[in-house]
Amino acid sequence: MAREDRERWDARHRAVAAAGAPAVPTPPDALRGREHLLPTAGRALDVACGRGTVAVWLAEHGFGVDAVDVSEPALAAGAALAADRGVGEQVRWWSHDLDEGLPDGCAGPYDVVVCQRFRDPALYPVLAQRLAPGGLLVVTVLSVVGDEGGPFRADAGELLAAFDGLTRLDHTERDGEASLLARRP
Repeated sequence: MAREDRERWDARHRAVAAAGAPAVPTPPDALRGREHLLPTAGRALDVACGRGTVAVWLAEHGFGVDAVDVSEPALAAGAALAADRGVGEQVRWWSHDLDEGLPDGCAGPYDVVVCQRFRDPALYPVLAQRLAPGGLLVVTVLSVVGDEGGPFRADAGELLAAFDGLTRLDHTERDGEASLLARRP
């Protein structure tokens, strides 16, 4: 990732923190209303975790979580949220540039892999490989479907093609967003 991109993300997360908006643990967007699909416990990976609201939500649901992001201010906010919610020991925070893949310490296998609002097709096979048998994949990316194109938007059908070896539980593409819920056989 370019230094300018990292600085832009750091500035964005600092601005959110300065605005004083409270962070609230939340399920991944694609899992809302489908929380029953979540395994009862295990290990989880939150890729591009940002301020950690999903990572903390997973920890509150009994998971040991590896949370990865490039932004130090975002990771600090996530660690503070986890500590405030009493799950600080359940989350490991990884400062890492995802353009270089996943950190070596995030080898899996994971019972849940979440990637929300970060798209790197080169990382898709790695996400699938990190899933434990029966593990749940939850991915949401920007999409060209129902929106204009752009360098960070998935083509129609991209997630289905990328994760065709998994069992699809739900897939949507509309309003500039694509999401996939899938399980490893």
